[in-house]
Amino acid sequence: MPWSDSIYHGLATQLNRRFSHGLQSVVAYTFSHNIDNATATHFSTVLSPRRPQDFENLDAERSNSPLDRRHRLTVNWLWDMPYFSSSNRWAVKNLVGNWRVVGTYTAESGQWVTAQSGTDSNLNGDSAGDRTILNVGGNPTLGSAVTPLCIGGPCSMYSAADRPKYTVGYLATNPNAMYVQAGQGALATAGRNTIQMPGINNFDISVAKKFSFGEAKGLEFRADFVNAFNHPQYTAGFVNSVKLTSNTNTRIFVQPDNKAFQDWSNNFSSNSRSIQLAAKFFF
Repeated sequence: MPWSDSIYHGLATQLNRRFSHGLQSVVAYTFSHNIDNATATHFSTVLSPRRPQDFENLDAERSNSPLDRRHRLTVNWLWDMPYFSSSNRWAVKNLVGNWRVVGTYTAESGQWVTAQSGTDSNLNGDSAGDRTILNVGGNPTLGSAVTPLCIGGPCSMYSAADRPKYTVGYLATNPNAMYVQAGQGALATAGRNTIQMPGINNFDISVAKKFSFGEAKGLEFRADFVNAFNHPQYTAGFVNSVKLTSNTNTRIFVQPDNKAFQDWSNNFSSNSRSIQLAAKFFF
């Protein structure tokens, strides 16, 4: 739909160390806030539905954007170790010297997602955007299913077809939960994108060793470590790419009536460490 809008505020800073004594480094930090009322991003129809909960109240959709990354810090460095690299002794120069270390550290705030009831709460025929009831004093990590309450006694006394006509309210299964499922006909009060997924805390490191043969020829061996310290990072995309990690279409981890609610480790890859070995002959 063509009537959505967004606003972005940001402060970007950068500190550079020019190449000197074999060392070069760049430190960059961005503090920003992205606000919108409809965005397509990683699993947009799952984590943050694009269609509004109420088509006649777009103001209720205004929130943190799924694209919002409040903090982002990157540190890049290249250290071409100068030790023994100019030695006249081949063994000293090539066995002790000629090392290079390149690295990148990234720390980034996590993606915002929307808690969803998984039912057509407002009875408008569209279940995609229906959110939850917010229990302000509840635990923000917990969700709760509900038990319907019917006129005249237990709802089980009515057939499944008639039950909605006699339902007058819902009872939260877990009163300590912040996010409570909004049953059919209930008013969902939780906002859009109020839950934040884990962020990125990632080191990528490359270590190279060069052997020189004369002035123009040489052999280089290199080891590249992605997520070098193997930090578990359960994000909707890769830690160093905007691509998706999978094509899951289930909503169980954003529905408060499910045991997997906010259980990111059961739904996304940890982006575990990967290692690549390479050899290069140059002449």
